[in-house]
Amino acid sequence: MNNEVFSVFITGVGGQGILLASELLSEVARTAGKDVKKSEVHGMAQRGGSVVGHVRFGAKVASPLITDGEADVILAFEKLEALRHINALKPGGKIIVNEQEIAPAPVAAGLMEYPTDVWGRIVAVSSDAVKVEGAKLAKEAGSIRATNVVLLGALSAFLPFEEKIWHEAIKKRVPPKTIEINIKAFSFGRRAAGG
Repeated sequence: MNNEVFSVFITGVGGQGILLASELLSEVARTAGKDVKKSEVHGMAQRGGSVVGHVRFGAKVASPLITDGEADVILAFEKLEALRHINALKPGGKIIVNEQEIAPAPVAAGLMEYPTDVWGRIVAVSSDAVKVEGAKLAKEAGSIRATNVVLLGALSAFLPFEEKIWHEAIKKRVPPKTIEINIKAFSFGRRAAGG
């Protein structure tokens, strides 16, 4: 990953902490000496609508936006959102998917059904997709609200940044009373992804 630009596409729904995840990843890359560009699309975030974050880092990054087929990694906080944005993944790219299912508005209203075999459809595109039980691990760490940090922990297993840089970024960005829970959540996610 020396001088190349590395692109991480983060997706989920409003309220899952995608914006904080983008901030933490950007902080880590910047601390490691990378040029970083990021962009978020909030959509209907407060209503559980789709939210995406683009984070790109390298020696020199021109644009924050990730186009189709350009993401080295998709970090998906919800299964259906992973499938919805799978075209962003480049050939040979990695996708990390939170096991959680959150019904989009049409499903919650009974107008549609949540699609079946979402995981199978993801694996058909990326055979080495990684599934993470984010909510379960966050609860074990002490708070379901740390699910986003569990997923960052899983992502960290595939990036060249030292664990201590991640810990420092977490300590800077989360409320002081939640630092211990978030560090634990990060470690659980990292271990779940084999880091």
